[in-house]
Amino acid sequence: MVLQLDRPMFDVAIVGGGPAGLSAAVMLGRCRRNVLVLDLGHPRNHRSRALHGYLTRDGIAPSSLIELGRAELVTYGVELRSIGVTGAQLVGDHYRLSLANGREEEARYVLIATGVVDDLPAIEGFEACYGLSIFHCPYCDGWERRDRPLAAFGNGMEVAGLALGLKAWSADVLVCTHGRRLERRLRARLERNEIGVRTEPIARLEHVDGALTRIAFHQGDSVAREALFFATGQHPQSSLAISLGCAINRRGTVKTGTACDTNVPRLFVAGDASRDAQFVVVAAAEGVKAACAINKALQVEELKP
Repeated sequence: MVLQLDRPMFDVAIVGGGPAGLSAAVMLGRCRRNVLVLDLGHPRNHRSRALHGYLTRDGIAPSSLIELGRAELVTYGVELRSIGVTGAQLVGDHYRLSLANGREEEARYVLIATGVVDDLPAIEGFEACYGLSIFHCPYCDGWERRDRPLAAFGNGMEVAGLALGLKAWSADVLVCTHGRRLERRLRARLERNEIGVRTEPIARLEHVDGALTRIAFHQGDSVAREALFFATGQHPQSSLAISLGCAINRRGTVKTGTACDTNVPRLFVAGDASRDAQFVVVAAAEGVKAACAINKALQVEELKP
């Protein structure tokens, strides 16, 4: 057993140090709160070379954004530790968190900002192209692949909607369902919008150092594509919120309120693991919203009526 000295309780423990967690930490630090950030450093976009749509930071490498954010914590006395959280328990009016090194920490409120993990299909070449020529978000990566032959990968309404959306960036879009049927009405709408459909199973994705060149089907033929966008689902990167009893929405992420609050007392969730649009800039904004809500909750407890 690891020994530890008694220490003051943190006002807030933030699990996850991505854009949501770091933004929340900065804001709570500015509110003069005693904040602990616990982060393993495994973001969803670790394979991405650049992020987009973030004002004044368009094109920055995700790792560079995190470095800048971590540097800002110092000014406000926020403590950052590179360690995972193995469990948490609500004990009266605070949480007791178990860390991967065997230690424990206590905090009055917890904010989970660990994000999600994309469900990648087991197709040869998919993993090698992921983040280089295979993406989940056309708003994030569509501009760089504009006017090129694109593929939309997935099933049902999700892939149909993705393919229709991709028409904003390219006139040449192909739907690939990897062996799953597509409803007649969906196929008809795709055809009306000049989007081809291939339902045959995919044998492999041909590429050159992660740059997609062709999609090869099991029946033997292939089609040239330069980028693929997918809608195959996702799951929370950490099971902590689920283990604490958080409700999950149909998308597979934590159900939260407008202030990133959950159905569990003193527990907030922000970023890709919550309900909002999954952009870096939105994750950062959610972190700020959660921070303000937590600070107000702390004030209610501290101030006399």
